[in-house]
Amino acid sequence: MKIGYSFWGFLGNGITDTPDGGRSHRRPMIDALLGRGHEIVFLQANRDLIEAGDDLGNAYTFHSGSPDIDVLFLEWRWAIDGRNTTPCDTEGHTCDLHRQAELITRYTVRRKTPTVIWDKDRRLRPDSVWRRVRQTTVCEAALEPTPGAHRLLFPVDDRLLAEADPIVLAKKPRDLVLAYLGNQYDRDKHFDRFFAPSAARFDHLVGGKWTKTGRWPNVRFLGRLPFEAVNSVYGRSLATVLMLPDRYAAVGQMTQRIFEAVLAGCLPLAPADILHVDRFVPKELIVSSGGEVIERLSHLQRIAGTQQHADLIAACLDRLDLFRLSRQVDALDALLDAAANTVAVERGAA
Repeated sequence: MKIGYSFWGFLGNGITDTPDGGRSHRRPMIDALLGRGHEIVFLQANRDLIEAGDDLGNAYTFHSGSPDIDVLFLEWRWAIDGRNTTPCDTEGHTCDLHRQAELITRYTVRRKTPTVIWDKDRRLRPDSVWRRVRQTTVCEAALEPTPGAHRLLFPVDDRLLAEADPIVLAKKPRDLVLAYLGNQYDRDKHFDRFFAPSAARFDHLVGGKWTKTGRWPNVRFLGRLPFEAVNSVYGRSLATVLMLPDRYAAVGQMTQRIFEAVLAGCLPLAPADILHVDRFVPKELIVSSGGEVIERLSHLQRIAGTQQHADLIAACLDRLDLFRLSRQVDALDALLDAAANTVAVERGAA
């Protein structure tokens, strides 16, 4: 089928000064859909070309109008004051929200086009009308999605899982004990409890957009790093901490940080307050306090490079099967078919 795909971000490396966690998983999923015979046209601005000067080998189609499509797929956008809620000619304005509203009005409302909403950031209200419209299907990247929503986790490429060698990763020299790559958004509680105490004891760094850091004077904040630097930083780090906003932790929504770290051999310590945490990491890497993080890091330093270290990496890689790309695309394919069939039946009955 022909899918009209709306996302605000990048397919390639993009630019450094922007948040877009989707870069690690968006393009593999799109390429997998194309490989299964779907046609995809992107309906937001081509930021790869406009902002990063990357034409992506002219492998993808972008359209600023309203092409004929079979299904509308939205990576859900929400109102961000001072950015996408301002008039279109205002300095700093981004038009993602306006374009999304245009697409929903044109396709979902007027044409009754089957619409799949992937609420990746858990911003769609539980009482949203889009959860009740028959031609819409809502997906969430959580193990326990909102009632009525479907599970669609952030995918990790099967090929990367197959190529990861725990023994090679364990033997790799690592000059950092602890690292975190990601933005501050709603993570202060986990950072205070689990990361900051260890940062006072071990070599570490934090990359990403952290704008309010005065309470942690001893933490080494580097600011935003280029996307292509993520693997190299995790590749020199023994461990990370999987810090989540409360709205993620409460429903078992793990971000792409877990497979970015594990594929580089960086062991993820996971706070025990994350729902279904044992499905993400082995019990040896579950922590309940800053003191436990310090104890685990000291232990990891002692076993670094050993078979025990490799076994822990292997256990983490095994748990990434939950996010396997082929599994997620199977789920999405089924949802696309069901959404299209539901609308077709209703149109036939009419």
